[in-house]
Amino acid sequence: MTYYIGLMSGTSLDGVDAVLIDMQGAQWQGALAHSYLPYPEDIKTAVLALQQHGHDELHQAALLAQRLSRLYAQTVLQLLAAQGLQAADIAAIGCHGQTIRHAPELGYSLQLADWSLLAELTGIDVVGDFRSRDLAAGGQGAPLVPAFHAALFAHPEETRVLANIGGISNISVLRPHEAILGFDTGPGNMLMDAWMQTHFGQPYDADSRIAQQGQVLPDLLQALLNHPYFRMSAPKSTGRDLFSLSWLNTYLSGIEAPQDVLRTLLELTAVSLSTEIAVFAPKAVYVCGGGVYNPLLLERLPALLPRSTWHSTTALNLDPQWVEAAAFAWLAAQRLLGLPSNAPAATGAKGPRVLGAIYQA
Repeated sequence: MTYYIGLMSGTSLDGVDAVLIDMQGAQWQGALAHSYLPYPEDIKTAVLALQQHGHDELHQAALLAQRLSRLYAQTVLQLLAAQGLQAADIAAIGCHGQTIRHAPELGYSLQLADWSLLAELTGIDVVGDFRSRDLAAGGQGAPLVPAFHAALFAHPEETRVLANIGGISNISVLRPHEAILGFDTGPGNMLMDAWMQTHFGQPYDADSRIAQQGQVLPDLLQALLNHPYFRMSAPKSTGRDLFSLSWLNTYLSGIEAPQDVLRTLLELTAVSLSTEIAVFAPKAVYVCGGGVYNPLLLERLPALLPRSTWHSTTALNLDPQWVEAAAFAWLAAQRLLGLPSNAPAATGAKGPRVLGAIYQA
């Protein structure tokens, strides 16, 4: 029995998830507990500011990395206290950090964290910097989770798709006896959340209440779907660098009803995700991430792809809000064991690589 903790703060910028997992060597034993701390508004603002080119970026990035790592440490310590565990009980923390720029076409992807500070504050070894090794091998450094999905959820006789609907939507395609595939399909919650914050003063559309008051704008939807990203072949990955409010606003006249734009953004997520999944004709699709709590989105997906059954990852014994953080705990375990954990067919890397750098406490 060996415990690891995974940390994840994604493109939705809502906060930090920590998940405690149990491993026996390289064998998954289960996810045991979860802890969460929300991002203060000033951290959200600072992250968004650094995702644009601006003044004094190096200084601001260094300060923000420290702030993030202190919040990461608080989340870990909160989890340990709730479970009655000590630092010495944990083999390592897997910490992805906060993505601020993702430019694999230029050979880099930047995640902010001060991994040494996190190790110092928690007294636990930290594994971070997961993307660099894959990028160095010619990959995109993303997605990072398909190998984890395959280790836990692959079926020997049926094709399954894991659909993570976070800020960005991504899928892992798990086919019997074939290479693991995975890629970003396009926006998840990110554009919808940004529109809600700007036009309704709310962080997200709770229970799809506002989207259900709107109607799809067909011309706008088609214009958005005409973006070249949706026609690109995998491997491909994306983020806020592309699918931002600035990008959206170039398609708007300014006279659209805000609820109609929101409803159209929901349809953009549903159509782009279901279209990519349909190519693989999976028997079952398992959904995780914040999109699980958007009822209208979960109604649209099966309607667009009715030949597959749709479930949350709860059906596979992992809470949909725990999946990504649990993945980074698993990735930390693979690093300590010296095992490759990328999926070359998904990222485009030249071959299997051991991901992550170790920062000792």
